[in-house]
Amino acid sequence: MNTEELNFAYRVRHALNEKLDDLPASTTDRLAAARKAAMARKKAHVEVRVARTELATAGARAGGFGNAFGWMNRFSVALPLMLVLCGMVGVYHYEQQQSIAELAELDAALLSDELPLSAYLDHGFNAYIETRGQ
Repeated sequence: MNTEELNFAYRVRHALNEKLDDLPASTTDRLAAARKAAMARKKAHVEVRVARTELATAGARAGGFGNAFGWMNRFSVALPLMLVLCGMVGVYHYEQQQSIAELAELDAALLSDELPLSAYLDHGFNAYIETRGQ
């Protein structure tokens, strides 16, 4: 059992024990009888001998050198992060290319006098041209 399962079992046991004193006597008697019957049917503890090959197989399953997919477990978090990072770099590169293309189109229109006169009257456009010239 891992720690999450143990914590859950302890919480369930605590919740059940909280209301134990409120149960009627007939219910507690039936529960005690059921427990005794279950204990009587329980098999005696038998020691299990484990062969060396089973231990080696268990070690390989736990991520040892014999496991063919052990490396996959190690990179199960790194791979999605790398994919997200590559995607973000791709989007950044695409946006930069779009910005360069828009600026080139604007410069070409400015140099070929295809801009309307209202573009020159725009104060923001004038400030933009001044900062581009520096």
